[in-house]
Amino acid sequence: MFDPFNGNKKRPTLGCDCVVLTRRNNEWFVLLIERGHDPFKGKWALPGGFLEWNESCEDGAARELQEETSLEDVDLQLLGVFSKPGRDPRGSIISVSYIGFVDEDHALKAVGADDAATAQWFPVSQTPAVAFDHEDILKAAKNFLLSHKL
Repeated sequence: MFDPFNGNKKRPTLGCDCVVLTRRNNEWFVLLIERGHDPFKGKWALPGGFLEWNESCEDGAARELQEETSLEDVDLQLLGVFSKPGRDPRGSIISVSYIGFVDEDHALKAVGADDAATAQWFPVSQTPAVAFDHEDILKAAKNFLLSHKL
């Protein structure tokens, strides 16, 4: 019989990633962080990280966003779940990803913190190469913008 609490079996780890967007001069910009640690140290990525024990996905996403960019009170909506094997070199990690929007004044408060070396806004149409499978998550965000005619 399958025992979901059998500690001898490997299980995926749950994380969260945030796509935060702002609009400037009729163009969408996305917030990326420069990773301060391996894997992918020095590469651009979406803000995010691992959930803590007894933490909801929504709370974990908001916490990671605040820790890595100093942004608080961002209304985050579910964007999607990303679970492709190999998406993270550390193992089987599933990302519950969120999308949020901030105005220009709120966007100016973003700074790299915690394990992010820096935080920077990039035009959605011209993002640099990103770590992990974050290109897939950015593609989902672009589709969100198109489908909502934003």
